[in-house]
Amino acid sequence: MQIEHLQIHHSRIRREMAMGKLPHVILLSLLGACLASAWQPLAAETPAPSCAGAQRPKQVAELLFGRDIGHRDRVSESAFSHFVARELSPRFPDGLTITDATGQWRDPADGRLVREATKQVEIVLPGNADDQAKLEAAVTAYKREFRQHSVGVIVQLACVSF
Repeated sequence: MQIEHLQIHHSRIRREMAMGKLPHVILLSLLGACLASAWQPLAAETPAPSCAGAQRPKQVAELLFGRDIGHRDRVSESAFSHFVARELSPRFPDGLTITDATGQWRDPADGRLVREATKQVEIVLPGNADDQAKLEAAVTAYKREFRQHSVGVIVQLACVSF
């Protein structure tokens, strides 16, 4: 429903723009405001998945930790294990899963495609009010300790059972 509302407003604005009634700056401002105001309600309206049997809806976080430091160094297995023991395990003591992966991203400075070894960490969040703050603290610690520009974070609802 929110998307239809945005499409209607977008269509009206485009018609008025074609008739010369709105300058481009106003169009972009209005469109940005509509998108910003609609985003939060859309996220809040996302229904919980329908889970079967012993499964329950839970938020699952996927963290993507790149391991390259500059063009020569790399976060070692030992250094990453220490990071997990110091930063992740205390924040999420119920458990997590770590998988070796290969990631890629486009360097905005020169446009080249960069591939790097990555640690993918999945955490079934306990459902506490501070889950997001704990994720952000872990991400900040990794970026600071290993001089990273970013850490990928994906949080989604899933049906979970153990």
